[in-house]
Amino acid sequence: MKIFKEIPSSKPITPLLDKVEFPADFRSFSINELQTLSDELREYLLYSVGQSGGHLGGGLGVIELSIILHCLYKTPFDKLVWDVGHQAYPHKILTGRKNEIESIRKKGGLAPFPAISESEYDSFGVGHSSTSISALLGMAVASAESEPERRHVAVIGDGAMTAGMAFEALSHTGHIKPNVLIILNDNDMSISENVGGLSNYFSRIWASKTYKGIKKSGSSFLKPLPKAYHLARKVETQMKAMVAPGTIFEELGLNYIGPIDGHNLKQLNEVISNLKDFEGPQFLHVITKKGAGLDPAEADRIGFHAIGKIKSIKQKSSEQKKYQDIFGDWIVDAAEKNNELVAITPAMREGSGLVEFSKKFPSRYFDVAIAEQHSVTFAAGLAIAGKKPVVAIYSTFLQRAYDQLIHDVAVQNLDVTFALDRAGLVGEDGPTHSGNYDIAYLRCIPNMLICTPADENETRLMLTTAFNHNGPASVRYPRGTGPNTKIEKKLADVKIGKARIIHEASKNNIMLNFGSLLHIAEQVSHSLDLTLIDMRFVKPLDEKILLKYLQSADVFISIEDGSVMGGAGSAVQEFCSENGISIKSLLCGIPDRFIEHASRDEMLEEAGLSPEQIKSKIKELI
Repeated sequence: MKIFKEIPSSKPITPLLDKVEFPADFRSFSINELQTLSDELREYLLYSVGQSGGHLGGGLGVIELSIILHCLYKTPFDKLVWDVGHQAYPHKILTGRKNEIESIRKKGGLAPFPAISESEYDSFGVGHSSTSISALLGMAVASAESEPERRHVAVIGDGAMTAGMAFEALSHTGHIKPNVLIILNDNDMSISENVGGLSNYFSRIWASKTYKGIKKSGSSFLKPLPKAYHLARKVETQMKAMVAPGTIFEELGLNYIGPIDGHNLKQLNEVISNLKDFEGPQFLHVITKKGAGLDPAEADRIGFHAIGKIKSIKQKSSEQKKYQDIFGDWIVDAAEKNNELVAITPAMREGSGLVEFSKKFPSRYFDVAIAEQHSVTFAAGLAIAGKKPVVAIYSTFLQRAYDQLIHDVAVQNLDVTFALDRAGLVGEDGPTHSGNYDIAYLRCIPNMLICTPADENETRLMLTTAFNHNGPASVRYPRGTGPNTKIEKKLADVKIGKARIIHEASKNNIMLNFGSLLHIAEQVSHSLDLTLIDMRFVKPLDEKILLKYLQSADVFISIEDGSVMGGAGSAVQEFCSENGISIKSLLCGIPDRFIEHASRDEMLEEAGLSPEQIKSKIKELI
């Protein structure tokens, strides 16, 4: 493997990669040529991500694996599913998208993750973790009769394997035993003794055609070689138990092979080419290094998981705090005041701003891995025993724990605070990561408090308010930075359900803001002389202020960074209906369609939420 000290700033010379447009172009390459191809692909990936920004570390770790899989399997006829898809950039480059890779995550460019609408080589759309095995199993079952020669492969990371869904799928796979290959891309271990020596030796034996022949002959006939078969199987079981950590997968009904070196092209080629012909579900454990081939990325796997453009890497970071930092500061301060506070996150320590908390209060910090359902019910258990749990979770990931939210927290009216990061349109990660639906799916749940702060200081106030509230409560805030409002350090709260007047106008038209688009609402309200009210809460609504202003108004306009259907504006319409208020309304929010990846401002415009678009709609209405 060629090692790079830094990200190239100029386009590299890649003569072999230039000959490759699709996998068929390199399937006849020798191992030495494939090694050259992997070096060129790694350098090109470094350069392209340096130009575009995006996910880097995972892709660097699967360069060799991507090449071997596309070399040995007849993709796109054979189906290859990448779990999550952070690591799929090399796959995209090798499957006809090399010249477009610099457009990744940009408006109109390549999707940030595999997408079935983008390429026939993308077998399944991904973005959230731990879905690959379930999807692959469905494909394999559907193809079993109609196209029995079709092969099916899933690549799943060690992080994604922490989710219960992955093990549910493994259990079902072991039960029905289709011909599939599941590859565990384990980049949380260094390549050490258990990948060399005896382990490699037995891995090659278990994946060898000779051994396969012994097993097949023993399982197909009573004779010949029944003793050889039983002896081989007994030795295999005993040796796997000694040198390989695969017992759990064997117990689930899969044939475990590994671990092997995921950067050794020759070994990958040898083992996987033999596993192709094995009957039943195969589980291959591959050890890789996240960020492999780039020294700084190997040293800082978290920092190089995803990067900005190469220019921005070298610039000093902005001193303006992101919303996740606002939360991080608040929870440390709150924990110092309240010994019962416990922080929980499903594998989002850095992204949620919990690094400092985890250091200061390690006994009160729980990263439960990619296990959103568990995180919520775990919080419920803490709450019922008298603790004050705060679940730091992205809005889009709370969707995965909806039943637990209702059944385990809300029905019992338990004191759990949900800090919903990445609410609304998130930008370059696209629709799989946009938190558009939390207002709609939380608003219908009894006992739920829903806070929609408009800026940094309001976020701190609402977090304290939600935490002090005795019951289920959520505070939603967006990705990135806000309007840079001055933050009051004291742990003050506000009266639940109390809105605030931002701008009182002479005209009898009312604008109601819910959340982080207040800066847009202010531009519009001043331009059109509208009374602007920052509602602060979706549930409960400030009924007193709504009765005061809406009973005599001609029209109300709501604005929110969330789904129009079932959203905050809909809540106001329901309130008007219940109270006999006949009034025109314009609900400005995210329309009933998925907004594709772009910058956050571009996504807002695509949703019709720019100041000019909103003003145009209001003028047409009034």
